[in-house]
Amino acid sequence: MIRAVARRALGNGHSVAGVRNGWQGLMEGDVVDLDRDAVSGIINRGGTILGTSRMDPYVHGEGRSTVQPTLDSASLDGLVVIGGDGSLRSAARLHTEGVPVVGVPKTIDNDIGLTDVTFGFHTAVQIATEAIDRLTTTAEAHHRVILVEVMGRTAGWIAAYAGIAGGADVILVPEFPYSIESVCDMLRERHERRDYSIVVVAEGIDPPTTPARIQRDSFGFARLGGVSYDLAPLIEEQTGIETRVVVLGHMQRGGTPTAYDRVLATRLGTAAVDRIAAGESGTMVALRNDEIISVSLADACATPRRLTPDVFDVASTFFG
Repeated sequence: MIRAVARRALGNGHSVAGVRNGWQGLMEGDVVDLDRDAVSGIINRGGTILGTSRMDPYVHGEGRSTVQPTLDSASLDGLVVIGGDGSLRSAARLHTEGVPVVGVPKTIDNDIGLTDVTFGFHTAVQIATEAIDRLTTTAEAHHRVILVEVMGRTAGWIAAYAGIAGGADVILVPEFPYSIESVCDMLRERHERRDYSIVVVAEGIDPPTTPARIQRDSFGFARLGGVSYDLAPLIEEQTGIETRVVVLGHMQRGGTPTAYDRVLATRLGTAAVDRIAAGESGTMVALRNDEIISVSLADACATPRRLTPDVFDVASTFFG
């Protein structure tokens, strides 16, 4: 993505600056030049060469006035903001304050509205599917239930896609309620035929019991992950089947991106530069029916893109 933005802009005669560590760098003036050498050989690297942070100019600052010194000192005529709903929501607010901004949807959760898919999602699904494949052989050998917990704070796209691809026996996602009793019924019935099961769990599902407290990170955001540790003892108690937990966590966010994500990021990055050059602002480049289009940045961030019933219906065909 960064490579695509830089190469397109440089090829059109513009200079390009990279902001280190996301909004924090824009707030603190941490900006570097991005020439051809700086972005050479990075297409196969996951994550970002510039770093990221949880800082936000509207949560930890005063909006435009907080980033204006950097905009001035670095002579930035426009911003290409790459990120999920939080980053893009702040980008939309900067647009309303007069900063030229075009957004690019990047999140493994695939939960940005008005686009068919976000880049990073397919890579995360591939990593999760490979983990499920490996854990299935362990579950079969030891006659266990294994809960595989994947990311998905408000949307169950990773859980559904990886669960379908990996042949999961139960998939739990935030969008569709579950009961521990029905899950155990399915597992007991399955173990009469096959004495092992894989349950894929999105981290954002409702916990089976009320947590003692919600843990938060240093920026005040809720810290998810580990709900499967609450589920496992209940499943083992009600089914009598040995149950284990594997939380994939940040393994899903790194590694080598898939070919699909590399191409999608390149298409979105070049399109973002073209939109900025054409004078657009307050828009997000999006994939729709395999075409790159512009949509309203504010509208894209208004409502998270949740897992659709038709996809969950396909997944549930194979439950139990």
